[in-house]
Amino acid sequence: MVLGIMTAIAACPAIIGTVEAVRQGQRQSAKEKHRGRKTNMIVNVPSVTNASKEINGCRVVLSSDKLYIEVPSDEFPDGQPDDHPFAGYFLPYPDQDWKRRGEGMVSTIQDDPPQLNWIYVDRDTCEVKYGDRVTSEPHIVGPWSVTEVDKRVILEDWEGFMAVQYGPGDWALYFDLDDNGLQGVLDESMLKVEVELIRKEMKVRRTAPVDPEGKAEKHNDDDDDG
Repeated sequence: MVLGIMTAIAACPAIIGTVEAVRQGQRQSAKEKHRGRKTNMIVNVPSVTNASKEINGCRVVLSSDKLYIEVPSDEFPDGQPDDHPFAGYFLPYPDQDWKRRGEGMVSTIQDDPPQLNWIYVDRDTCEVKYGDRVTSEPHIVGPWSVTEVDKRVILEDWEGFMAVQYGPGDWALYFDLDDNGLQGVLDESMLKVEVELIRKEMKVRRTAPVDPEGKAEKHNDDDDDG
């Protein structure tokens, strides 16, 4: 009896270690599933102003190589017909390894036929844009990730997103690379608002997978077209 008790006691650390390893594996699996799930993107504005009321809760859309904030109008209550809602997820960027800091990020740019592009920040203009690998590679392509608690989108480990107004109801998405309110990048008279980006899960249809170049996805790291 004593031997049995001693054996059980000796085995406890191994059992506890195994259980904890299983739990960590389950948490990691849930995290990876969350990151690979296709989502829309919604703008949240922490400050309360007239401008923030206009764009708060609006979705992010893609148009003409840039990301905009869709503001419904009387003419277009469902948004501009040529805009494509952000519908994307995290995906490893070719030849980049940011470890646990994050990955690249892609979005569909059209539904039929389905096609993906990489989301990136232009190094010169600070605009948040989309494009194929050749277009995006010279710029900031990641690491993209989310905050620990609220799962808000971050780039290079922080939230630096800003909405910039071009005109009435016309807002573009920027990233404040130098953390100075985009000084020296835009005219000082342009209205700028700090924003947060929230991933919102969407219902997806089953379609043939594609890579960010618009071709059939091969999952081949040696493919130079990425």
